[in-house]
Amino acid sequence: MFKDFIENANFEDTGFSYTLSLISGKHKMVILYCLMEYEVVRFNELKRYLKRISDKTLSTNLKELERDQLIIRTEYPQIPPKVEYRLSGRGKSLMAVLDQLCVWGEENRLG
Repeated sequence: MFKDFIENANFEDTGFSYTLSLISGKHKMVILYCLMEYEVVRFNELKRYLKRISDKTLSTNLKELERDQLIIRTEYPQIPPKVEYRLSGRGKSLMAVLDQLCVWGEENRLG
């Protein structure tokens, strides 16, 4: 099956490529896991969880995840501003795939 995939498919047109494009980068999967674990999270909480990430990088990643409809951003009209992030239904459906990556990693860790 994989051989047919390689021979007959333009890689960029595959579901595999599309999925990778949504979660590529150093932080997106960690952001998604954080939202799965804690359900509703504010910007500074995410920043503390990710430790070494700049505001700009975190903001860019969140905007991309929101654009791809994997997370929902809720802004409350108050002072000081309050913004919360949570997984969308689409994001929750992706978590089953990411969870399997974790299972595989735990079962196949070298050393």
